[in-house]
Amino acid sequence: MKKFLTPLVCFVLFASLLAACGAAGGGAAKALGLDLSGGREISNYDTHGGFHGDGTTCIAYRFDDDAVLGEIERSSAWSEFPLDDTVRVLVYGLSDGTAQIGPMLNDNAGHPIVPEIRNGYYRLIDRQEDTTTGILERYSFNFTLGLYDTDTNTLYFCKLDS
Repeated sequence: MKKFLTPLVCFVLFASLLAACGAAGGGAAKALGLDLSGGREISNYDTHGGFHGDGTTCIAYRFDDDAVLGEIERSSAWSEFPLDDTVRVLVYGLSDGTAQIGPMLNDNAGHPIVPEIRNGYYRLIDRQEDTTTGILERYSFNFTLGLYDTDTNTLYFCKLDS
Protein backbone atom coordinates (compact mmCIF):
# COMPACT_ATOMS: atom_id res chain seq x y z
CA MET A 1 0.00 0.00 0.00
CA LYS A 2 2.85 2.42 0.81
CA LYS A 3 4.39 1.81 -2.62
CA PHE A 4 1.15 3.02 -4.21
CA LEU A 5 0.38 5.86 -1.81
CA THR A 6 3.78 7.62 -1.95
CA PRO A 7 3.78 8.16 -5.76
CA LEU A 8 0.16 9.27 -5.61
CA VAL A 9 0.88 11.87 -2.91
CA CYS A 10 3.92 13.12 -4.88
CA PHE A 11 1.81 13.44 -8.03
CA VAL A 12 -0.91 15.41 -6.21
CA LEU A 13 1.66 17.78 -4.68
CA PHE A 14 3.38 18.30 -8.05
CA ALA A 15 0.04 18.99 -9.78
CA SER A 16 -0.88 21.49 -7.06
CA LEU A 17 2.46 23.27 -7.50
CA LEU A 18 1.92 23.54 -11.25
CA ALA A 19 -1.59 24.93 -10.72
CA ALA A 20 -0.27 27.52 -8.27
CA CYS A 21 2.37 28.64 -10.78
CA GLY A 22 -0.28 28.98 -13.46
CA ALA A 23 -2.38 31.14 -11.17
CA ALA A 24 0.34 33.78 -11.03
CA GLY A 25 -0.31 35.19 -14.47
CA GLY A 26 0.15 32.02 -16.52
CA GLY A 27 -0.33 32.78 -20.20
CA ALA A 28 -0.33 36.54 -19.64
CA ALA A 29 3.11 36.44 -18.03
CA LYS A 30 4.55 34.34 -20.83
CA ALA A 31 2.95 36.38 -23.63
CA LEU A 32 4.09 39.73 -22.20
CA GLY A 33 7.44 38.53 -20.86
CA LEU A 34 6.74 39.72 -17.32
CA ASP A 35 6.79 38.24 -13.82
CA LEU A 36 3.21 38.69 -12.64
CA SER A 37 3.60 36.70 -9.42
CA GLY A 38 3.40 39.90 -7.31
CA GLY A 39 -0.01 40.86 -8.69
CA ARG A 40 -3.55 39.80 -7.96
CA GLU A 41 -6.22 39.28 -10.57
CA ILE A 42 -8.96 41.88 -10.14
CA SER A 43 -11.07 41.21 -13.24
CA ASN A 44 -11.37 38.63 -15.98
CA TYR A 45 -13.41 38.99 -19.18
CA ASP A 46 -13.15 36.06 -21.59
CA THR A 47 -15.37 35.12 -24.53
CA HIS A 48 -12.91 32.67 -26.12
CA GLY A 49 -14.31 29.24 -26.77
CA GLY A 50 -16.10 27.27 -29.38
CA PHE A 51 -14.64 25.38 -32.30
CA HIS A 52 -12.27 28.03 -33.67
CA GLY A 53 -11.26 29.63 -30.36
CA ASP A 54 -12.30 33.12 -31.45
CA GLY A 55 -13.05 35.67 -28.78
CA THR A 56 -11.82 38.45 -26.57
CA THR A 57 -9.89 38.16 -23.32
CA CYS A 58 -9.02 40.96 -20.93
CA ILE A 59 -7.55 40.18 -17.52
CA ALA A 60 -6.55 42.94 -15.09
CA TYR A 61 -3.84 42.49 -12.44
CA ARG A 62 -3.24 44.96 -9.59
CA PHE A 63 0.21 45.33 -8.03
CA ASP A 64 1.19 46.69 -4.61
CA ASP A 65 4.67 47.72 -5.71
CA ASP A 66 6.53 48.91 -8.82
CA ALA A 67 8.38 45.65 -9.63
CA VAL A 68 6.44 45.04 -12.85
CA LEU A 69 6.76 48.71 -13.79
CA GLY A 70 10.52 48.34 -13.47
CA GLU A 71 10.49 45.34 -15.82
CA ILE A 72 8.41 47.29 -18.33
CA GLU A 73 10.65 50.38 -18.16
CA ARG A 74 13.74 48.24 -18.80
CA SER A 75 12.17 46.53 -21.82
CA SER A 76 12.45 47.94 -25.33
CA ALA A 77 9.27 46.02 -26.28
CA TRP A 78 7.05 48.46 -24.33
CA SER A 79 6.16 51.99 -25.42
CA GLU A 80 5.24 54.91 -23.19
CA PHE A 81 1.86 56.66 -23.53
CA PRO A 82 0.30 58.34 -25.42
CA LEU A 83 -1.06 55.42 -27.44
CA ASP A 84 -0.37 55.34 -31.14
CA ASP A 85 -3.41 55.58 -33.45
CA THR A 86 -3.63 51.81 -34.07
CA VAL A 87 -3.66 50.92 -30.38
CA ARG A 88 -6.10 53.75 -29.62
CA VAL A 89 -8.56 52.32 -32.20
CA LEU A 90 -8.12 48.77 -30.89
CA VAL A 91 -8.71 49.76 -27.25
CA TYR A 92 -10.99 52.81 -27.26
CA GLY A 93 -12.08 53.41 -30.85
CA LEU A 94 -11.83 56.59 -32.86
CA SER A 95 -14.51 58.92 -34.18
CA ASP A 96 -14.23 61.90 -36.52
CA GLY A 97 -17.83 63.01 -35.98
CA THR A 98 -19.18 61.26 -39.07
CA ALA A 99 -17.71 57.77 -38.70
CA GLN A 100 -16.64 55.51 -35.85
CA ILE A 101 -14.07 52.71 -35.95
CA GLY A 102 -13.57 50.43 -32.97
CA PRO A 103 -13.10 49.77 -30.19
CA MET A 104 -12.10 46.26 -31.21
CA LEU A 105 -11.60 45.20 -27.56
CA ASN A 106 -15.22 45.64 -26.50
CA ASP A 107 -17.97 43.99 -24.53
CA ASN A 108 -21.06 42.65 -26.29
CA ALA A 109 -22.57 46.16 -26.28
CA GLY A 110 -19.60 47.73 -28.11
CA HIS A 111 -18.15 49.51 -25.06
CA PRO A 112 -14.40 49.43 -24.35
CA ILE A 113 -13.36 46.73 -21.89
CA VAL A 114 -10.32 48.64 -20.64
CA PRO A 115 -11.03 51.79 -18.61
CA GLU A 116 -9.36 54.96 -19.84
CA ILE A 117 -5.69 55.07 -18.94
CA ARG A 118 -3.97 58.46 -18.88
CA ASN A 119 -0.40 57.48 -17.94
CA GLY A 120 1.33 54.23 -18.66
CA TYR A 121 2.95 51.86 -21.09
CA TYR A 122 1.70 49.52 -23.80
CA ARG A 123 2.90 46.58 -25.86
CA LEU A 124 1.17 45.35 -29.01
CA ILE A 125 2.01 41.86 -30.27
CA ASP A 126 0.67 41.11 -33.75
CA ARG A 127 -0.02 37.36 -33.97
CA GLN A 128 -1.46 37.44 -37.50
CA GLU A 129 0.31 35.14 -39.97
CA ASP A 130 0.29 37.74 -42.76
CA THR A 131 1.64 41.01 -41.39
CA THR A 132 2.00 42.74 -44.77
CA THR A 133 -1.37 44.43 -44.25
CA GLY A 134 -1.86 46.88 -41.37
CA ILE A 135 -3.85 45.59 -38.39
CA LEU A 136 -6.78 47.96 -38.97
CA GLU A 137 -7.02 47.01 -42.67
CA ARG A 138 -7.56 43.29 -42.07
CA TYR A 139 -10.72 41.22 -42.05
CA SER A 140 -9.67 39.39 -38.91
CA PHE A 141 -7.66 40.18 -35.79
CA ASN A 142 -5.13 38.10 -33.89
CA PHE A 143 -3.21 40.22 -31.43
CA THR A 144 -2.13 40.42 -27.82
CA LEU A 145 -1.96 43.75 -26.03
CA GLY A 146 -0.49 44.70 -22.68
CA LEU A 147 -1.47 48.02 -21.09
CA TYR A 148 0.05 49.18 -17.80
CA ASP A 149 -1.62 52.02 -15.88
CA THR A 150 1.08 53.75 -13.82
CA ASP A 151 -1.52 55.73 -11.83
CA THR A 152 -3.16 52.58 -10.43
CA ASN A 153 -0.38 49.95 -10.82
CA THR A 154 -2.76 47.89 -12.95
CA LEU A 155 -1.76 45.70 -15.89
CA TYR A 156 -4.35 44.78 -18.52
CA PHE A 157 -3.62 41.68 -20.58
CA CYS A 158 -5.86 41.66 -23.65
CA LYS A 159 -6.11 39.19 -26.49
CA LEU A 160 -8.38 39.25 -29.54
CA ASP A 161 -8.83 36.38 -31.99
CA SER A 162 -11.31 36.55 -34.81
